[in-house]
Amino acid sequence: MELVIVAVAAYLIGSVSFAVIVSAVMGLADPRSYGSGNPGATNVLRTGNKKAAVLTLIGDAFKGWLAVWLAAHLGPRYGLDDTAVAVAALAVFLGHLYPVFFKFKGGKGVATAAGVLLAINPVLGLATVATWLIIAFFFRYSSLAALVSAVFAPLFDIFMFGPNTVAWAIFAMSALLVWRHRGNISKLIAGKEGRIGEKKTDAAAHAKHEAGAHQHHARKH
Repeated sequence: MELVIVAVAAYLIGSVSFAVIVSAVMGLADPRSYGSGNPGATNVLRTGNKKAAVLTLIGDAFKGWLAVWLAAHLGPRYGLDDTAVAVAALAVFLGHLYPVFFKFKGGKGVATAAGVLLAINPVLGLATVATWLIIAFFFRYSSLAALVSAVFAPLFDIFMFGPNTVAWAIFAMSALLVWRHRGNISKLIAGKEGRIGEKKTDAAAHAKHEAGAHQHHARKH
């Protein structure tokens, strides 16, 4: 019964969409109505409002951290072990992906996953965030950085701590994150993925330019 309470509480925390809330408070368009349609920090950044994007990023990461931190620190009082931490980690992540407060249409979970990992272990979280930053800096694709980080996160966990109870939740989150980015994978392969910092019009222009380049290359050959 206690694990059910942990799962429900963590899921509800995850269901709070900071992208939608921050955008509404700051008078911006609903992030689900432009760009990728994803209620996350990267899409909010397409409005050109960096403050809104940063607040969204912090909020989504914080809720992931909070759910896991509460399970880790309050769980032992009720006889719960690392299983509760794993349940909270996956539940808060699912809440972000499929929020009950927003018709189950949520984000892709990158910031929330980062918060979860930081709460599980700061070193694990920082290693994964560093991976994201390195890939994002050199390639300027948020989705590519997220995919690479998703692959490395469970590997970091096993390498640093060996087989452990929370590992299955990390593997599950990584698999879900890759699945949520399946559309981005297709765009990356086609050269149509928007880069970090591009506004909606910039992303469209970039995609048009890439398409023209491919057509020109095809005519030459």
